Amino acid sequence: MRIFISGGCKNGKSYHAQRLAKAQQTGRGLYYVATMRPIDAEDDERIERHRGERAGFGFTTVEQPRDINDLLIKCDPGGSFLLDSLTALLMNEMFDADGSVCEGAAEKITGGLRKVTDRVKDIVIVSDYIYGDAMLYDPATEKYRKALAEIDRAAAESCDAVIEASYSNLVVHKGEKAFRELYEKIL
Repeated sequence: MRIFISGGCKNGKSYHAQRLAKAQQTGRGLYYVATMRPIDAEDDERIERHRGERAGFGFTTVEQPRDINDLLIKCDPGGSFLLDSLTALLMNEMFDADGSVCEGAAEKITGGLRKVTDRVKDIVIVSDYIYGDAMLYDPATEKYRKALAEIDRAAAESCDAVIEASYSNLVVHKGEKAFRELYEKIL
């Protein structure tokens, strides 16, 4: 099953995504697709926390901070995948270290993500819900938010189930029956 999970910061997305990916494991590999490129101590702490949370699950970590379309060169498409997260992937693709902005980042990620979801059966894709603010941000941040919305819509269309994590609760927006059957395995 292809599952898309979105939600606010610290709402249990990664916790549930790890368990769902493990429940889907078929014995052909369990891959944690790490997209975050740490830039400060807070990022380093978050990465260490996530590593600790998935310890013992049997994940093989695949660092893929850019070029998601190259993922299956490194992995068995018959495995189970956890891609965490589209938010970090877009940050890496859109903003270069030299300060330049890649205007085509959303299209690149969307195309690559479609290639991946067309080839794999079992993937959990995590993204952050960053659209609830009523205020306007600077132009670069607004471009980023718009690009993430485009990517999230494409991911939701490519997935069998669409889930919202809210205060550690899961709200199913698409594919409820199949999702509930899988979720029963982890309870």
